[in-house]
Amino acid sequence: MINPSASGWIDKFFGQLKNRLSVYENSHALYRAIRDTGFIYGHVLSFNNIDARETKGWNTEEVTKAALLNTLYDVYRLINQTEDITDFIAKATAFYKEMEPGGFGILNRVLPSSGPSHELENILDGRIKTNENIFSRSFSHILTNALLFMDVLAFRQYLLNRERPQKYLKKLEETVLGIGANALNSKEHKTDYDDLLIKLFEASVRYTKISEINAEGKLDRSYDYFESKSERNYLLDMASMAIWSDGMAQQTEIDFLFRLSENLGLTDEAAAESMASYDVFLRINKKDIPYFKYSNPVKHFYDHASQSVKQLIIRNKNRLVKELSNNGELVLLLTHSTHRNLNDKEKKKVKKQLLEICKTVPSLTIFLLPGGSLLLPLLIKFIPQLLPSVLNENLERDLD
Repeated sequence: MINPSASGWIDKFFGQLKNRLSVYENSHALYRAIRDTGFIYGHVLSFNNIDARETKGWNTEEVTKAALLNTLYDVYRLINQTEDITDFIAKATAFYKEMEPGGFGILNRVLPSSGPSHELENILDGRIKTNENIFSRSFSHILTNALLFMDVLAFRQYLLNRERPQKYLKKLEETVLGIGANALNSKEHKTDYDDLLIKLFEASVRYTKISEINAEGKLDRSYDYFESKSERNYLLDMASMAIWSDGMAQQTEIDFLFRLSENLGLTDEAAAESMASYDVFLRINKKDIPYFKYSNPVKHFYDHASQSVKQLIIRNKNRLVKELSNNGELVLLLTHSTHRNLNDKEKKKVKKQLLEICKTVPSLTIFLLPGGSLLLPLLIKFIPQLLPSVLNENLERDLD
């Protein structure tokens, strides 16, 4: 099984791709396939080349990370007409190093002895994660990566023209935000969704300040800088995201989208397809998309955190059983916690001893980070549920 949070996952990922790769006629066919997965909209629901069984149990960060790698590789294959994985990894790594010479704050942590795929793993990990504070990350998780597809378009330009990623991304980001601001400005009535979209973009930008975008700017401008159909369809799809309002677009918004499509050199059919694609996507998946749960961020934090804690326990089950088996007092207290509330003294003991265990299991050191203690109650809650055997044995001994 592939675990995108574990070292070596990229090599396993490419090992699973054999005989599964889709072949696309051109970049627009690839773009449509990517849009169908949800990646264009910032929420991945499926993969073109990966068996769904491989992705079972992945959290959103892991899914997004694998989707980014998968999409970058599809673009590389289409442009270079080769499936040379070694060359792809080298070019993707070089691309990201040129994008951020400082290394997203993570490249400097890569050991000199790290292999190429391990280096790319660290780059993608840093590209997906926004910061190291677990509480902040769980909140920002609602809003990040809406513009991640821009990496893919920039990588395409890098492969085709050796264009510097920073210059291209700055131009693309400014254009996307300008179009989004004009789309929102075309609305006669604003909704909560519009506020969410602004927050979504604010959390995703790298080079542009939302406050510097002129929402009153003219729409009939030149988009000659963006020559490919994929780039122009992406700009159109970002506008469709901006005008969407529970499937009830106003006439002024529809007029705006058709005018934009014409200015982009696209057809009316492209505008209709763009609106319909996003509307269908949200009608089917809205309930599962994190940023629509922003109205209750505390609930979202615990929902997301609960899923993450469960996965950590499952993935470290054997190690946890071993550590718990050597700590009879902790097991006894955890056993009692399943049928009564622990007192303050007992809670302090459980917290202290669990933190000691977390120090010995690398994957659990997340609970030692700033804000990590907020998740300890979840760890206490899920250990008895997911590791019942060691606790049941202790309970039997306690009753004898």
